[in-house]
Amino acid sequence: MTSKKKKGPWVVFAAIFLAFIVGNLTGTESKIFGITYYSIFDLVGTLFIRALTLVVVPLVLSSIVTGVARVGSDKSFKSISIKTLCFYVATTLSAVLIGLFCVQIFEPGNSEALRTSLTSQNLPSVDHVLASKEAMGITPLILSIVPFNILDALAKGEMLALIFFGLIFGYCLSKVKGEGPETLKNAFQGLFQVMIRITQLLMKCLPLGVFCLIAKVAASTGFGSLSSLALFFITVLLGLLIFSLVVVPLFLKYIGKVSPSRHFKAVGPALLTAFSTSSSSATLPITMDCVEKRAGVSNRICSLVIPLGNSLNMSGSALYECVGALFVAQAYGLDLTISAQIVFVLLALLTSMGVAGIPSASLVAIVVILKAFGLPAEGIGLFLAVDRILDMCRTTVNVLSDTCCAVLVAKSEGETGILTKQDFDSL
Repeated sequence: MTSKKKKGPWVVFAAIFLAFIVGNLTGTESKIFGITYYSIFDLVGTLFIRALTLVVVPLVLSSIVTGVARVGSDKSFKSISIKTLCFYVATTLSAVLIGLFCVQIFEPGNSEALRTSLTSQNLPSVDHVLASKEAMGITPLILSIVPFNILDALAKGEMLALIFFGLIFGYCLSKVKGEGPETLKNAFQGLFQVMIRITQLLMKCLPLGVFCLIAKVAASTGFGSLSSLALFFITVLLGLLIFSLVVVPLFLKYIGKVSPSRHFKAVGPALLTAFSTSSSSATLPITMDCVEKRAGVSNRICSLVIPLGNSLNMSGSALYECVGALFVAQAYGLDLTISAQIVFVLLALLTSMGVAGIPSASLVAIVVILKAFGLPAEGIGLFLAVDRILDMCRTTVNVLSDTCCAVLVAKSEGETGILTKQDFDSL
C-alpha cells in the first residue's frame, strides 16, 4: 500500500507532461471517429470538475459546523479565529507586495507593441469573459455574507453565506446541551466523514482528470500566445514563484517550525489538482484531505481554516490582480505616485477576498481596480491570451497559501503531530 502511494504524485506529473504534448499535437480540430479530441478532453475534464464540486457544499457546511461545535465552547476558539485572520492578511499582503515589486522591476506595460495595440484599438472583446460574472464591490461583498435564505445559498453554492451560517450554527450548537444537539453533532460529523471518503474515491481518477483538463488548455491555447506577452507572463510567474518558494517556506520554517519540503510533499495532490482545475473550490475536498490526513493538522483546525481560506485567503489571485492592474496602468501611460501604489495594494488585498474560487474570476476584481483609477475595463484584453495558463498557476498558489495558514494556526495552538517524520516517510 505504501509503495502505491509513493507512485501517485509521479503518475499525475506524467499526466501533466503528456497532456501538454498531446494537447499541442491534437489542437482543436483533430478528430477520431468523427469526434474531436478537444471535445473528449472537454467532456471528461468537465465531468471530473463536476464530481469534485459535487461534494464541496456538504463538505464545507459539515466541516465548519463540526469544527466550531467542537471548539465553540473552548476558550481557544477566539484565539484560533484571530490567528487565522492574521495569517490570511500576512500571506496575502506579502503576495501583493511581491507583485508590486516585480512590476516595478520589469515594467511589462512599458512596451511599444502595447502602445501600438492601444492606438489601433486592437483589443479583444471582454464581454464573453465577464458575461457570467458580476463585479463585486465591498458593499455587495459584505451583504452576500448574510443570506436571505440558507437553502437558496446551499443550492447556489454561495460560499461566504455558507461559511457564515456554519460558524453561527456550529457555535450555537456547542452552547446547547442535551441528547438532541449531540445527535445533530454526530450527524454532521458523519456527513463530513462520508464526504471525505467520496473525495478519496475521486482522487483515484486524479491522473485522468488532470490529463484531460491540461490537454484541453494546451489544445486551445498552445504556447504561441506567450511570445507577445512574454514579459508580463514572466513577471507574474516570477512573483508567484518567489511567494511559493521563498515566502511560504520562510513562514513554515521560522513561524511554524516545520519542514517546508515535507509540507510541499504532503499537500502535493491538492496543488496538482488546483493547477489542473484552476478552481480552488473544486480542489477544496482534496485540500482538506491532504491537510488533515497527510500533513497531520487536526480536524478542529482544518475544518475552520481551509474553508475560510478558500474564500478569504487568495494570495495568488491578489498578486495577479496587482500585476495585471498595474500592467494596464503602465500600458496606458498612467504615472503612479507612491500613494496611488499603496491604494493599488489595498484594493488588490480587499478585492481578492471577494474572488470566487472558479476559473478566471480574478478578471472581475481587476476590472474593479481599473475602474477605481478611471482606466477602461477593456484593458484586461491586453493579457487575456495568457490568462488561462496563469490562472492555473495562481490557483495553485491560493491553495498552497491556505495549507500554509492551516499548519501555522495548528502549530501556534500547540499541536505536535504535524508533518512528523513518521507521517512524511509514509507518504
